Amino acid sequence: MHTIKILVKLLLTAAVIGIAAWFAYHKYIDYIENPWTRDAQVRTQVVQVTPRVSGMVTHIYVRDNQYVNAGDPLFDIDPSQYRFKVRQAEARLKRAEESAEGARIEYERVQRIYEKDKGAVSQKDLTRNRVNYFKALADVDSAKEVLNTAKLNLSFTKVAAEVDGWVSNINFQIGSQAVANKPLLALVDRDSFWVFGFFREDTIPDVHVGDEAVVTLMAYPDTPLHGRVESIAWGIAHTDGAPGYNLLPKVNPVFQWIRLAQRIPVRIALDEPLPKGVKLRFGMTASVMVLKHRDRTKKAAR
Repeated sequence: MHTIKILVKLLLTAAVIGIAAWFAYHKYIDYIENPWTRDAQVRTQVVQVTPRVSGMVTHIYVRDNQYVNAGDPLFDIDPSQYRFKVRQAEARLKRAEESAEGARIEYERVQRIYEKDKGAVSQKDLTRNRVNYFKALADVDSAKEVLNTAKLNLSFTKVAAEVDGWVSNINFQIGSQAVANKPLLALVDRDSFWVFGFFREDTIPDVHVGDEAVVTLMAYPDTPLHGRVESIAWGIAHTDGAPGYNLLPKVNPVFQWIRLAQRIPVRIALDEPLPKGVKLRFGMTASVMVLKHRDRTKKAAR
């Protein structure tokens, strides 16, 4: 009986070791046969919220890192000067319309006289009145455009979120001066996350658009994400060749016995939905493995 117990323990131990060895072997094969990198980052589109008009900030509706939906108000700019310009434009339009009405009446009067008695009104007077009338109509159109522009600028004093996401980097307060076309805060887009993996250039020939990829985030090491290779960069910036003395190319010396492989960005599109509990943030550190053999096997099976 004692011998049987020892034998069972030995078999269980051997089975555990065998299973561990099997997993270790396949893990090793994955790292040897598939391109991978630990140099990867989570990215997303970051919308720079830029006011289209200048003015003092009168109200802020959000806090730093707050989630907002598209269309939610972010902040208001003092609308008083833009309301004044709307009233000015309305008054200008009214004057232009009255002037056009007067020009129309005069033109029609001269035209009726000319039709009854061509000698009573000269062709020159008829032409002058017609030109004045058409010019007055053009002034009306111009005044309407000025009014539309003024109303549009007034609407720009209320700034709203363009996408669903998180407000970031609020460095202003009520009373701050907003400047047109100058970003005032950032909005991290919720629906555009991807991962950039920077692969050694000698592994790029084994990476193809459409290959399956596994992404492991440092923040969630036990929850791998799945995706596919969306694109591969066609170029990277190089420090050599920058202008130096007398605008001549500045080339750093290269040590022939050390050849460092360049890193090529590979864009990974993540599968939806994400695993429960995983929250992506811009700049997170990640590792990426491209499962080239598994993907090609599936393609061949088709």
